[in-house]
Amino acid sequence: MTTTIKRLLIVSPMLMAFALGLFLYQGIGKDPNNIESSLIGQSLPAFNAPTLMSPNKNVTQVDMLGQPALINVWATWCPTCRAEHEFLVGIAKQEKVRIFGVNYHDQLTAAQQWLKELGNPYVFSVSDPKGVLGIDLGVVGAPETYLIDAQGVVIDKLTGELNERTWPPLRSKYLKLLEATN
Repeated sequence: MTTTIKRLLIVSPMLMAFALGLFLYQGIGKDPNNIESSLIGQSLPAFNAPTLMSPNKNVTQVDMLGQPALINVWATWCPTCRAEHEFLVGIAKQEKVRIFGVNYHDQLTAAQQWLKELGNPYVFSVSDPKGVLGIDLGVVGAPETYLIDAQGVVIDKLTGELNERTWPPLRSKYLKLLEATN
């Protein structure tokens, strides 16, 4: 074997290991709940869908406008949604936060029962059994929470559980939007 080939056999794995290490290093320290959304800075997608608690009543994105709000994507099959639900009920009652729900890929009766048993933090929750609105929102999994301004522009998105640790940054933005609206 020539010296050049021997060097390539030694150097190639080292270069590949270095490239792999560099690739993996980029992910260290990043928050897995901070998944960018292409909707940031964009208006909510148009929709016309029934509400969960009144399936004969349809709502649109226009019904969410007028004040800043959270849009929470949830489902009864999602254990993290259950974990965050009490927190959502608390901020809706105690802090008077407007929250709209999107019940994602779920069964109507199971979702209705969930809200009756655990409390209903939502102004209304859109029934999205086929995930059409979820796809338009760019949902990657439940739960996800979007912060919108009074005009329905998406300001921020949280993928994962909304709780005591993840709420303060969103709360700060929500309060600033609320102040600007009043």
